[in-house]
Amino acid sequence: MADSLGLNVHFCRPRPLHNLAQRAPVDSRRGMAMSTTPGTDRLAANAMGTKDLVFTVLAALAPLTLIVAVAPLHFLKGGAAVPGGYLVAGGVMALFAVGFMTMSRYVRNAGAFYATIARGLGKPMGSGAATLAMLAYNGLQISTYGALGLYGADSFEKYTGTSLPWWVFALVAIVLVAWLGFLGIHTSAKILGVLLVLEIAVLVVMAGYVIAKGGAGETSFTSFSPETVLTPSNAAMFALVFGAFMGFESTAIFSEEARGGIRTVRRATYTAVAFIAVFYAFITWTIVHAIGAGGVGAAAEQDTAGLVTGIFDRYTTGPITSVMEILLLTSAFAALLALHNAANRYMFALGREGLVPAALGRTHPRRRSPHVAGAVQSLLATVVIVAWAVFGLDPYLELLLWGSAIGFLGIIALWALCCLAVISFLRRKAPESGLWRSLIAPGLSFAALCLILGLAIANVSLLTGAGTATNAVLLGLLVIAFAAGIAAAGSLRSRDPRRYSKLAETNFDEAADEPAVPAGRT
Repeated sequence: MADSLGLNVHFCRPRPLHNLAQRAPVDSRRGMAMSTTPGTDRLAANAMGTKDLVFTVLAALAPLTLIVAVAPLHFLKGGAAVPGGYLVAGGVMALFAVGFMTMSRYVRNAGAFYATIARGLGKPMGSGAATLAMLAYNGLQISTYGALGLYGADSFEKYTGTSLPWWVFALVAIVLVAWLGFLGIHTSAKILGVLLVLEIAVLVVMAGYVIAKGGAGETSFTSFSPETVLTPSNAAMFALVFGAFMGFESTAIFSEEARGGIRTVRRATYTAVAFIAVFYAFITWTIVHAIGAGGVGAAAEQDTAGLVTGIFDRYTTGPITSVMEILLLTSAFAALLALHNAANRYMFALGREGLVPAALGRTHPRRRSPHVAGAVQSLLATVVIVAWAVFGLDPYLELLLWGSAIGFLGIIALWALCCLAVISFLRRKAPESGLWRSLIAPGLSFAALCLILGLAIANVSLLTGAGTATNAVLLGLLVIAFAAGIAAAGSLRSRDPRRYSKLAETNFDEAADEPAVPAGRT
């Protein structure tokens, strides 16, 4: 897959730094094994293969939900250019992945952003990135309960005639997600795989019907021409389409649980990037084909919420539309489960490092799941849902949009910081990585991501649907989270310098067939 992207991601197999039979975590500064208590601070090794990682990442993106509920906003701002926009965004994220995956040789830690940025830009910046990542992933996860609650309430009323409030379905989902998260990542991956295949299948069926019926007329590929895509008027569209890739980097979060080690993470990452770009470009092109290149923007403006469901109604049969409506519910649930697993692993990683209460850094002795962090994440979600229910806040406008905006902006900022960290670390500590991996690819992606972050902030009202005061608060939360992480690192440095010195320095490579290596070792 990497070769199909035109990227050279071959790495020489590093020399083992320790006896792999002992499977102990390694202090990457000294190559020394560190003692651990089995079952209390280690995740389940060899639990996920490439397919499991890809399914988990793609499920977090909720393809069906994105196409039905979010892509119409993209068409509203970009019209027929949206399919090409996904390919451009995919190219940028492929460049990002080159440096990020090169860095994976030296970082194998469930706190992926945290460990990468700490190694490259220093421990305080890494700690700030960790708390920002916790806020971003929790924002994405908890806000998705708003979508599931709405889909659940609508479907339940449609098929039973009984009306229940959205938060009932959200609270039931919290319990189910918490339970599946406790059972372990292997169980979650199986469920996510089934749900993902179903939602992809229904989109492919829709596309097949549109193509078979000839769409709105003559087949046009103007959606992929540079003259259509690369114009200043599409700036707002580009600020939005990168959201389709949010979470693809979470392959690194599960690196401690990957079967086959770093190679599995690399394969899953490039596969996910390629699939997201090509699949979304294809599906949105069929939407353009169904409506017409000249009219898709106007159609999105006229009926944003019903743009895609209208295509299902017009081109497919009634049963397929009904299946799609049910799969919207399972799509949201799959995203919730995948994001829950990502969010609680960040909490777990920080608890293990001592940046948050140590109890969060424990795993279940039998399941090897981060059960304490999972329980805390579910409790946080429950508090938010109950508060929204008590105060009568809107689950779409004031939960889904606000939380998604926090997650989107936070993750783009983290992507950009990762690019800088990769350049800093590889140029100083691993010059053997080569100019392409250590400077050119991450440098180009850094420039592009800074531009996208600026466009997203400039268009923040489009992301949140809110006014200036609310947007200022939401942006302020991101700054506060980052500053709090830096402060936490400073506090740890003052009270426990020895523990501070070890922050982000341990590679948990129990399952690696290609173990993480310290800089300078090849």
